[in-house]
Amino acid sequence: MIGEAVVDLVQEPDGRYTAHPGGSPLNVAVGLARLGVPTALLARFSTTRLGRRLRAHAETNGVDLRHAIDADEPATLAITSLADNGVATYDFYVDGTADWQWHGDELAPALTGPGILHTGSLAAFVSPGADHLTAALSTARHRGTIVSIDPNIRPGLVGTPAAARDRVDQLVRLAHVVKASEEDVAWLYPDRAVEDVLRHWQDLGAALAVVTLGAGGAVAVSDTRSFRQSAPVVDVVDTIGAGDAFTAGLLAALSPSAPRWSDDDVATALRYAVAVAAVTCTRSGADPPYRHDLPGRPGAVAGKRQR
Repeated sequence: MIGEAVVDLVQEPDGRYTAHPGGSPLNVAVGLARLGVPTALLARFSTTRLGRRLRAHAETNGVDLRHAIDADEPATLAITSLADNGVATYDFYVDGTADWQWHGDELAPALTGPGILHTGSLAAFVSPGADHLTAALSTARHRGTIVSIDPNIRPGLVGTPAAARDRVDQLVRLAHVVKASEEDVAWLYPDRAVEDVLRHWQDLGAALAVVTLGAGGAVAVSDTRSFRQSAPVVDVVDTIGAGDAFTAGLLAALSPSAPRWSDDDVATALRYAVAVAAVTCTRSGADPPYRHDLPGRPGAVAGKRQR
């Protein structure tokens, strides 16, 4: 896992803000660890009080931080507002040099061969750090690592839609798995249907392309098949971290031994991912479930698939 850790300042009903650990890559790493998947995170943690809190959160949840880097920059803040239905929106406050920017060979420890390497969000878009990350993904794929990306678009921090779209296409060419939200797709490709974007990513080389639809579940394409997975009905507290929880569930259910999966593998992974995300929506902040919170093995959650 490569990417940033940030602090989510979530506005409460009384107007006060509560600090929660966040950042898409950190959330995915914690989600995987809670699901029983050994997970390492290569992040640059601020040495400030908030940065130390982020590091402690990862360590407490069993994320391997042996290659994490201490950074002098202040921790990035995400000011989070919730709509009446629990859907979150974000405003970011970042230092000029940002604690999620990469330098030179800092990414080398992540390029160890077999397994799954996941990244995305802020660190994947802003140069010069994003350029180092792109080179690292290319090296990892060449060495036999399965590469997974989630653009996790943050408008205002990733440039224009055209520039961000070019970056996403570049990343997808290096990825075996690409997952994005319906909102990401609408911002990146405003004139294209979700299914068309999924096929576009497949044409660029992705073995599995997935778009989450919030309460609508998820759609995906793999090889010649299309999949649709419904979402369970839950009482939503907020949607913070739900997409990252989905990614954790998806990667936890996919075998890391090969970049091609059977139809049953994909269907099972989608069912599990939707179940993991649903539990997260019933909790405040990015608080993904543990394996024992879920109904059995990854394939135990009912769902449907369609051509």
